[in-house]
Formats: sequence, structure tokens, C-alpha cells
Amino acid sequence: MSYDTDYVAWAQQQAALLRSHRFGDLDLELLAQEIEDLPKSEQRAIRNQLVRLMMHLLKWRYQPQRRGESWIDSVQDARTQIEGVIEENPSLWAYPAAQVEACYPKARRIAARQTKLPLATFPEVCPWARDEVLDEDFLPEATP
Repeated sequence: MSYDTDYVAWAQQQAALLRSHRFGDLDLELLAQEIEDLPKSEQRAIRNQLVRLMMHLLKWRYQPQRRGESWIDSVQDARTQIEGVIEENPSLWAYPAAQVEACYPKARRIAARQTKLPLATFPEVCPWARDEVLDEDFLPEATP
């Protein structure tokens, strides 16, 4: 079984080799690489939720006339999803706050596209402190 031609079969084979204590037959370098890459999916999940969260915060702030329960639900769900990943992976507790600035530009672009407001409507730099973005009670005020 080859890592390059059938990843799933390769992974199952590596697991079977581990369980049968056939350590000499393991593809140690690729196995180590895969173990190192495991956190990437959890980090990606956090980043995706941060983008969704900040996009809705921008819409909330810049389209107050369109505010509704679905936006609040999306904001709360994104925060809940982030919290869930951290509960399962406590070593990632600082990761969301560290990613706010990196995720904001994408959230800004999506907010502009969805609202059909000019991109320049939205600040180039995240207008909220990291703690505010992640605070379950925070919703930004509308701009005049």
C-alpha cells in the first residue's frame, strides 16, 4: 500500500502494523509527519469559525437594519464551535486569539461580498480586541 496512491488504505495498514507490534514494517517518516499534521485540522476548524464569526460581527455592525436572530445564532454557534475544539484540545487555548488578525481580512472580504457594501466600508484592521471577538456576550454597536 502506498501513501501516495491510497492514503486511507495506507493509514489503515499503518494502524494494523502498530497494533500487531510490527514496528519494523512501519513507514516511520510518513507516520511521524502525519502525527505532526494532526493539529492542522483542528487549527483550520478554529480559523474557519473565526472568519465566520468576524464576518457576522461586521454585518451586525454595518447593517443594523438587517439584524436578526439568525445572525446572533451564527455568532454564538461560531463561538461555541471554537470553544468545543478548545475543550477537546486544551493546548490550543491561545490559538484563536492569536489568529484574529490573520483571519480578519478574509472575514472583511466575505462581509463586503455578502452585504454588497464597498470593501472600504469595513476597517482594514480588525476593529475589536481579540477578547471582544471571542467574548460570548459581545456584539458591536452600529456605526452611524
